[in-house]
Amino acid sequence: MNADIANVIDRINRIVLGKERQVRLCLACLLARGHLLIEDMPGVGKTTLAHTLARALGLDYQRIQFTSDLLPADILGAAVFERETGAFRFHPGPIFAQVILADEINRASPKAQSALLEAMEEGQVSIEGETRPLPKPFFVIATQNPIDQIGVFPLPESQLDRFLMRLSLGYPNAAAERDLLAGQDRRDLVAELQPALAPARFAAMQGEVRTVKVADALLDYLQAIIEASRRNASFAEGLSPRGGLALKHAAQAWAYLAGRDFVQPEDVQAVLPGIVGHRLRPAPGITAPDDFWAARILLQVPIP
Repeated sequence: MNADIANVIDRINRIVLGKERQVRLCLACLLARGHLLIEDMPGVGKTTLAHTLARALGLDYQRIQFTSDLLPADILGAAVFERETGAFRFHPGPIFAQVILADEINRASPKAQSALLEAMEEGQVSIEGETRPLPKPFFVIATQNPIDQIGVFPLPESQLDRFLMRLSLGYPNAAAERDLLAGQDRRDLVAELQPALAPARFAAMQGEVRTVKVADALLDYLQAIIEASRRNASFAEGLSPRGGLALKHAAQAWAYLAGRDFVQPEDVQAVLPGIVGHRLRPAPGITAPDDFWAARILLQVPIP
């Protein structure tokens, strides 16, 4: 493993205890230039993980607390008339940062949620008739409460598809929870955390990820997985081309984290649950966990 990446993982794991695999998946998502959705019940460390990722990677960070009365202008910014100059001046919103934590994103109305669509897809926002570029790199790390909780609005498919991965944290194991209870407050640890990377180094790593080789046999494997999702009667619809690209880029990032310059089938299998869980909509009357759908697809596709 790259020494810089190992240092980042070590620093995050000192704060987010007992979630080594989820931390690696989060880093793979960001290295693949994707946005991340963390879905779980309140209090399991979603916000702490997002803040820790931003600080460890040395990126500019803004948190937006999504509520039912949030407006698009609260996210994007607005032009305000200034009496002294007799003109309107644009005041940028919190979206103009390298890492945006959209906390409890599904507590905001669909109108507020839609303010992120252009930013997540094109790295820019259109405000007051002018297109304004966002900083690079630009990531949205969103947290979401389970859909069965009170006061939430489900994210539309178009918004979900813009997240490269969706992950869950779950409860910590007994040893990690004991360390959590006996240790220092996580908020204090996050505040003291020093960046493990310079932003330029992280951007260089993202470029290195895209050079990880994907052999023709692996491309055949990816296409077979995509086709299997489309043929499976358990799903209302299969993976889109954007979903297929997300799977390829995430597999490249997972291989990069393992210190390899080529993708193996195991890399695809490792990231598949986080890629397909929010993209494959079950047919009416069918329910199962995300891992089940990924495993079912993999069983249908021969390993090259």
